[in-house]
Amino acid sequence: MDQEHSPDPAAGATPGDAPDTADPSAPPAPARRPRPGWAPFLRVGTRVVVRYAIDRSASPHGEGMTDALGVIEDADEDTLTVATKRGSDRVVRGLVTAARPVPDPPRRRGGAAR
Repeated sequence: MDQEHSPDPAAGATPGDAPDTADPSAPPAPARRPRPGWAPFLRVGTRVVVRYAIDRSASPHGEGMTDALGVIEDADEDTLTVATKRGSDRVVRGLVTAARPVPDPPRRRGGAAR
C-alpha cells in the first residue's frame, strides 16, 4: 500500500514545529473543523435528528433553519435522505449545522381504548 509521507524535518526540529516558510508574526491558523454534514454516525439505517439551513424567503415563517427527524434512507458524498413521518427529506450535507443519533421512538403500551 502506498502511503504519502512528508519530507524529513530539518535537523533539530521537533514535532509541531512550523516550517521555515511560516511568518512568525502571523496569527496561528484556526483549528481545522470537520466538513459540515460529516459524522461517523450519518449512515444508512441510523435514526438521527439533523438541523440544516433553509431559504428564509421560501419558509412559511421566515425561519433560516429546520430539522429532519427520522432514519437515514440514503447517504452519499453530497446529500442525506432522511425518512420522516411526513415523507423523505433530502438534505444537502453542506447545509447541515448539527446532527446527532437519537434512540428509537417509545413504544405505545397495549390496552383497550376508552
